[in-house]
Amino acid sequence: MLWKAANNRKYLPLLAIAGAFLLWLGWPVKPLPLFLFFGLVPLFLMERIIEHPSFTRPAATFFKYAYLFFVLWNAFVTYWVSYSTLPGGIAAVLCNALLMCIPAMLFFFTKRRLGPKIGYPSFIVYWLAFEYFHLGWDLTWPWLTLGNGFAQRPEWVQWYEFTGFLGGSVWLLVVNILFFKAFVDHPTKTWKPYLLPALLVVIPIAISYGIYFSYEEKGAEAEVVVVQPNIDPYEEKFRDGKNYLPIDQQLGRLLTLSEQTITPKTQLLVWPETAIGENFQEDQIHSYPNINTLKSFVGSRPGLDLLAGINSYTLYPDEKSATVSARFREDLGYYDVFNTGMYLTNKGEISLYHKSKLVPGVEKLPYPKFFKFLGPLAIDLGGMVGTHGTQEERTVFPHSGTGQPASAPVICYESVYGGYVSEYIRNGATLICIITNDGWWSDSPGYKQHLQYATLRAIENRRSIARSANTGISGFINQRGDFLQKSEWWKQAALRETVKLNTELTVFSRTGDLIGPAAQWLTLALIFYVLLHKILLRKPHHPHYEPRKSL
Repeated sequence: MLWKAANNRKYLPLLAIAGAFLLWLGWPVKPLPLFLFFGLVPLFLMERIIEHPSFTRPAATFFKYAYLFFVLWNAFVTYWVSYSTLPGGIAAVLCNALLMCIPAMLFFFTKRRLGPKIGYPSFIVYWLAFEYFHLGWDLTWPWLTLGNGFAQRPEWVQWYEFTGFLGGSVWLLVVNILFFKAFVDHPTKTWKPYLLPALLVVIPIAISYGIYFSYEEKGAEAEVVVVQPNIDPYEEKFRDGKNYLPIDQQLGRLLTLSEQTITPKTQLLVWPETAIGENFQEDQIHSYPNINTLKSFVGSRPGLDLLAGINSYTLYPDEKSATVSARFREDLGYYDVFNTGMYLTNKGEISLYHKSKLVPGVEKLPYPKFFKFLGPLAIDLGGMVGTHGTQEERTVFPHSGTGQPASAPVICYESVYGGYVSEYIRNGATLICIITNDGWWSDSPGYKQHLQYATLRAIENRRSIARSANTGISGFINQRGDFLQKSEWWKQAALRETVKLNTELTVFSRTGDLIGPAAQWLTLALIFYVLLHKILLRKPHHPHYEPRKSL
């Protein structure tokens, strides 16, 4: 076998390429998720080869090839980030790959210190802790969380209603390690060592199909309309665009598409993120002519409410009152800008929600308290750039009628966060409304992956989803994660659907992420044990674990 000879370091770059390629083959939007169950095997094979005594600097060697593996995986799956900014896209790939090396190196040192019986399970713990950490800090980028890999096959992971998408990460990690162990520890042609990992693939899928076919959607019905105005975010939407479309024309397109599709039974109309490209001062929002136009439109149609994305800002009287995210202009003083979801009721009442999971480098300067001086370097995607304000609570918008949708205004990037979205559900949401502007990434896998991830939110919370995207894809997803309707990419559209409004909470909706915090505590315990073991023994390796002489 290739890991049993000292001169097989030539296989290391090939294994790095093979692993990244397998994960790319399995990632949405390609319908090949079975490859995900083998994608990490080459990483473990690399570590096994480097275990050979001929490697004088094994840690540095493993880091080098693990980093190559992660760089290629990130580049293959998320290269489209560079469509908005090439330097930013390259930095995202390189930095995220470097972060992924942290759990890999912790595994490497743990296995060398404590042996394979603890080493391989430690990789599961370290990786899950990393994924959970990556959900919450200021450079958050959970796009490649392993559990997201099944978004193209929601019928395989109906049990996410109990575990959330980190449960899918556990599944993939365990099966990859078992396939690796079967391959290296039993190099004969017998099939028996592969039986356990194969069963661990088949049984959860079979259980999921059982849930899928037996599940019946719950809740009252509501007619909802989503609108896709298809306004180019680079050229048309904002004032610095070459073919800028005046705001009254943008608004006119939204109103025309809405008028063509709503019926007297329509209870909720959903427009995309930053649908109205005007900057609204929040304490004076009722005074704007375009807002009054919307009030007239909605108010003349009994039972209809509107959820739309806007840009808004609020002023502070002095620096002491300002938040850490606040900006300063001589003519305005201190102020915060927000990517906002505006809910306009049939009665003319307005409620606002501020997007709070912000895109690093675009909407948020990481740790602004310390790095505020870097604000001018924010990536400009058009419109309002730099650090935005946020809010602590997940606001839910109740319909102005009785027993109607209670809408969760999930804005763009927020829909990638399972535990975050579950907070809306615990606050009473019966319908998830995703409003987004996916035109930044051109016609690439980016917007398609973003669309598919929404199916996981539907399953985790058993909530229907209404999705309005500026350039596509808009549509509806039911409580099983099935698409009921989808628009075409880069075409004007308005879709109408009758959705179910579930009021029951799933296990995941009640608890949020439990796997991640548990993994973080176990990570601390493992690191403490490894350090303690080193201090007590003062030896480079575990006394009962030495590299195999046959290697």
